[in-house]
Amino acid sequence: MLNKKFGNLIDRVRLLFRKDRESYLCFYRMLGFYPHDIHIYEQALLHKSSSVKSDQGRLVNNERLEFLGDAILDAVVGDIVYQKFEGKREGFLTNTRSKIVSRESLNHVAEQIGLSKLVKFNTRHSCHNNYMGGNAFEALVGAIYLDRGYAYCKDFMEHRIIGTYIDLNKVSRKEVNFKSKLIEWSQKNKVLLTFELIEQSLDEFNSPVFVTEVIVEGIRACKGKGYSKKESQQIAAHETLNKIKKSSPFVESIFAAKALREEPKEMVVSEELSKQESPEPEVAIQRSEDLEEIIKAAEEAAYSTT
Repeated sequence: MLNKKFGNLIDRVRLLFRKDRESYLCFYRMLGFYPHDIHIYEQALLHKSSSVKSDQGRLVNNERLEFLGDAILDAVVGDIVYQKFEGKREGFLTNTRSKIVSRESLNHVAEQIGLSKLVKFNTRHSCHNNYMGGNAFEALVGAIYLDRGYAYCKDFMEHRIIGTYIDLNKVSRKEVNFKSKLIEWSQKNKVLLTFELIEQSLDEFNSPVFVTEVIVEGIRACKGKGYSKKESQQIAAHETLNKIKKSSPFVESIFAAKALREEPKEMVVSEELSKQESPEPEVAIQRSEDLEEIIKAAEEAAYSTT
């Protein structure tokens, strides 16, 4: 740490003689240290839609740095999580790391540190790729690695990001696999569940966009839109779990459809006779205590933090 402070002091003195010191100061406020090769960091801000040509005629953008930063982030965050949660098993460590380096998490961090506002892209439209900030953050980590090495990458994540913008203990307890929770709920209650890809298209940057719809017992529930099939399924599952929690009529319709599906054929043949014998239909909707138990189970599935 002393060497880092001494190095920053030397870099600060050198900065007095640079014409582009504002750019250096911008990155210093974000990183906590001065870049050596600022061009690498500037490249990390170049979205592919704003690529420039190098002297050799190659297109230059942040995609290669993003690839490198993705790998370095996995190693660095894995290192930090391993040391933080002593004695925890591999599955726990893997899930915690995945939550930290997820696109949603990295997008949030990019917004918080002001990185998203610095990304250069070739359109003024606000409806651009939702992952632009997170991708730029990975590229930034790739730039740090090339410019300063692994130790600086780890120090940046450990002291500038985790603890300030990411709560490790909270993240480790957070349940984010809504698809698994919804499948678990459907299996427990023996209802039919499918995830149907209903739309696939390209955005203005030719990035694939997917729309998935959840269908429960033949009833169309909720849709999810994302830049991967997995993301669209997770969003659709999350929305469906929320609907199960908040809408009793929706839950009733699911179990009514289930009861109809399970109804024996002979009941269908003798439907008129059944109506005469009983003022109430044979196919009853689960209500009261049963329905409360179902909704309670759905709430636990949607909002479990363990």
